[in-house]
Amino acid sequence: MPAPHNPFKHAITKGEVQLGCWLGLADPYIAEISAGVGFDWLLIDGEHAPNDLRSIVAQLQVLAARDSHAVVRPPIGESWIIKQLLDAGAQTLLIPMVESAEQAQELVDAVTYPPHGARGVGSALARASDFAAIGDYLTTARDEICLLAQVENQKGMAALDDILKVDGLDGVFIGPSDLAADMGFIGQAGAAEVKAAVLGAMEKIVASGKAAGILTLDQGLQQECREIGATFIATEIDVTLFARNMRKASNDARQNLQSE
Repeated sequence: MPAPHNPFKHAITKGEVQLGCWLGLADPYIAEISAGVGFDWLLIDGEHAPNDLRSIVAQLQVLAARDSHAVVRPPIGESWIIKQLLDAGAQTLLIPMVESAEQAQELVDAVTYPPHGARGVGSALARASDFAAIGDYLTTARDEICLLAQVENQKGMAALDDILKVDGLDGVFIGPSDLAADMGFIGQAGAAEVKAAVLGAMEKIVASGKAAGILTLDQGLQQECREIGATFIATEIDVTLFARNMRKASNDARQNLQSE
């Protein structure tokens, strides 16, 4: 029996758009609700959300019963945490702050078993192999692992051409917020200079044949990226969606019940 099919990887490889949402509330109940609304993928964030390995596993378990594909972002692209997340059953990883082709190659090695890579062999203990029930896991796992590099500063943008040449990297995701800060526009991801840099990077990624992705709540930028050929686009964040609607609910109640 081979490793489980990764529908997200195969969809972006074929150029099929996959729409997603960020999960930062770090709770399996929220993940379950989110998984039932129709997004193609949901990003479990370990970089800026209060997630640890156990909370990530709990959300992976919930999402496994639904159609939304789980993407996991670790806090850093180190081999030890990549190994833990893969063994926990994550099949798609988005690695933050990738700045060079050498770093991208190290990430490819980290998700690949020897002799071609450096991933530690411990699948008998792992949820990924259904606790050794998947007999061919070791020889088929790499085919279903999707590795995405997040380029989000000027150093990474300068190295983008070389990063795109790394075999085994399935896609590149541009992070507008960190890029804006590094360009001197902190808190202004919508600045014209930042948008131009993002769109220029999208064009390079698509031209390379790799999948291009982004998280932005700017519907205009979402559309522009899609027109260029971006295939994995996150359009919402559970934290901001909840906070925005809670504030509106509170304001609406006060206007309705306290106005005279």
